[in-house]
Amino acid sequence: MSRGIRLAIVGATGAVGQEMLKVLQERDFPISKLICLADPREEGILIDFKGETIKVQAASREHFKEADIALFAVGTDVSRELAPQAVECNCTVIDNSYAFRLTDEVPLVVPEVNPEDVAWHKGIIANPNCSTIIMVVAINPIHKAAHINRVVVSTYQAVSGAGKAGLEELDAHTRAYFAGESVVPHTFQHPIAFNVIPHIDSFVEDGYTREEMKMVWETRKIMHHPELKVAATAVRVPVFRSHSESINLETKTPLTPEQVREILSQSPGVIVEDDPANNVYPMPLYTSNKDEVFVGRIRRDLSSDNGIAMWVAADQIRKGAATNAVQIAEIVVERNYY
Repeated sequence: MSRGIRLAIVGATGAVGQEMLKVLQERDFPISKLICLADPREEGILIDFKGETIKVQAASREHFKEADIALFAVGTDVSRELAPQAVECNCTVIDNSYAFRLTDEVPLVVPEVNPEDVAWHKGIIANPNCSTIIMVVAINPIHKAAHINRVVVSTYQAVSGAGKAGLEELDAHTRAYFAGESVVPHTFQHPIAFNVIPHIDSFVEDGYTREEMKMVWETRKIMHHPELKVAATAVRVPVFRSHSESINLETKTPLTPEQVREILSQSPGVIVEDDPANNVYPMPLYTSNKDEVFVGRIRRDLSSDNGIAMWVAADQIRKGAATNAVQIAEIVVERNYY
């Protein structure tokens, strides 16, 4: 490995952790030492990285003393336990869980939107919800140009958002459907094959789910727009990878669809695919395994004087999780914020 950062990955054996390793290698992140950590039951698993074999170790405080930066790809409870321990060891944490996203002293960062917030971290930087990341990359350039007052978003979320178990359940339910067999859902609330389920995470106040409210709270924090009106509906669909979103915006200053296309075509991390006459628009099948947010079906919202409607798709494992975390780490290194 080249000279550089001593990097730990907590949850290195999971779907997001594995994707982080892939992204780190693709982007040639400067690593002098890679520490792969996971659940004690997975200790000893071997991981190949840039031609070297790394043995997975059980995550514990002692390992953070050997790291400059730690990427966390684990659940909320594990992050709450281990991230403060890492900070005490002078290791900067970039956490992918929900644990610290709404904590005032923890920046919630999407590099295309608010990279400057990395500067005021106190040891922990939070990676937002995948659907939130995808949306703000697409709408923030419009907000800069015309000030967004209101957002209505419906998400169409792939089963991989529920991890390996989600992928396995869609596969099993699809096979069972064609075999004429009944299924018992375990990962999802209902059979997922040939179905859509308007229920992700638990229900909270006013009939919304936590997944939906994450998009409300996190979008306001990332965009520094506490008065932004957001209504979200999160739906699980029988797609293996890459989330899609239908987004309706209401802006203070009117914009034409042509102006929106021009703004987005010049925005970092965005690719405009908008030629409906030739059946060109974003789709999860073609946005999987890519880092950009794809935007199309840009048109006037006929229900609002200053309304814009659009369709967005992006890989939630990459840009919605792993790539965004690595991009944050790159800022930390480039600006010496660790």
